[in-house]
Amino acid sequence: MATRYLLGFDVGSSSVKASLVNADSGKCEATAFFPEKEAAIKAVKAGWAEQEPDSWWQYAKLSLAKIMAETGAKGDEIAAIGISYQMHGLVCVDKDMQVLRPSIIWCDSRAVPYGERAFRDLGSAQCLEHLLNSPGNFTAAKLAWVKENEPEVFDKIYKVMLPGDYLALRLSGTANTTVSGLSEGMFWDFKENGVAKFLLDYYGIPESMIADIVPTFGRQSVLSASAAQELGLKAGTPITYRGGDQPNNALSLNVLNPGEIAATAGTSGVVYGVLGNVNYDNKSRVNTFAHVNHSADNTRLGVLLCINGTGILNAWTHRNITPSIGYAEMNELAAHVPIGSDGVRIIPFGNGAERVLENRETGCSIHGLNFNKHSQAHLVRAAQEGIVFSFCYGMEIMQQMGMDIRNIHAGRANMFLSPLFRDTLAGVSGATIELYDTDGSVGAAKGAGIGAGIYKDNNEAFATLEKLQVIEPDERHRDDYRAAYAAWKEVLANQSPLS
Repeated sequence: MATRYLLGFDVGSSSVKASLVNADSGKCEATAFFPEKEAAIKAVKAGWAEQEPDSWWQYAKLSLAKIMAETGAKGDEIAAIGISYQMHGLVCVDKDMQVLRPSIIWCDSRAVPYGERAFRDLGSAQCLEHLLNSPGNFTAAKLAWVKENEPEVFDKIYKVMLPGDYLALRLSGTANTTVSGLSEGMFWDFKENGVAKFLLDYYGIPESMIADIVPTFGRQSVLSASAAQELGLKAGTPITYRGGDQPNNALSLNVLNPGEIAATAGTSGVVYGVLGNVNYDNKSRVNTFAHVNHSADNTRLGVLLCINGTGILNAWTHRNITPSIGYAEMNELAAHVPIGSDGVRIIPFGNGAERVLENRETGCSIHGLNFNKHSQAHLVRAAQEGIVFSFCYGMEIMQQMGMDIRNIHAGRANMFLSPLFRDTLAGVSGATIELYDTDGSVGAAKGAGIGAGIYKDNNEAFATLEKLQVIEPDERHRDDYRAAYAAWKEVLANQSPLS
């Protein structure tokens, strides 16, 4: 029998990754990403962040060429294509499907006032009950900025889309999107189960600009003849899955049911949990979107907590406090310090305004430092504990929304490589942590397998997901962890925002 492959793309802001998965064995045969150094982000003004959508296409082609050459796979052996992508970006195209301006990507903050104004004018009840969030700095608010500041561009817009929708457009020639994607952009009304017309009307955005809606899993479009020739693939290959990077990361970890949690801890940290009923945080400190398996009759919402000051604090600590040793040695050094760091507390919010703090910017601060008692080891441990405590602070909000957090799934990477970090997170949260060998582009490939009907469900798709390690909460030190967390929260409560 001929080999069947599944192709997954992951469009990030630093690179585009491609993976080729053997559909029958479930094994990832090859992965590649471009560029090898971080992709350029244009910041014409402070707080702006833009990328050229065509660069994503070029990087996708280069990544694909590399994995096809490495495996020797043939274009007609690819059975389906899946896409993961950076969330909240805005791409505008005209009637000829040509890009009208650079994409305003997720970390661009220019639209914050537009979202805040809508939240104030429309009312918190209207926004939260229908959108489950404040309009914030999401895609709809970014489009409102274009309308007001670049009317000559706005007048030419035929369709708006997210970064993953744009890659699908380049693959198929067809503009479409998903309910999950629309919810990430604040274009979806959960109460009416349709496009959020009230927000479009408020901003003066024609509903015709919203692309056709297709299922997250299923035949969304097919590879066009021109794209197939450019890529060396077979025309008509179906595109059968699309998901934002955090929902897709959850899928990659087989997190699809209420109470299940997926976490990442790179430069920033994310805890993404699945909720089985419609709910939201009244203060919009965490964000609620349609998960990849959400439907009108089967509520599956992804609640997203983002902490800006995560791995970036750990890297700063390494660079400035323990520059002469590696990360593993740094972790070992900190492990000799008792839980609670002998009274040193670090507030880790030094990477901009934090949504979990209602968009306050407190900065990073160190408390309780005694020059006669504390060493670099105390600071290293306090930094990692501060990161964990910030996670748990946000997770408490998720629990108040009805989420029962018992199990956390994560890839064994970044902060999850630190035993101290893992043990502290398990100890404070009381949750079991399971570490896996997985990847966003692999998840997109397997999502395509589900959407194409190659796998009957997610359990079959992820049957080969390799569990690398399980960390159980240490009940012997439960009180010590909880006491340290309580002391940290007391310090946080007394923090004032930066002027």
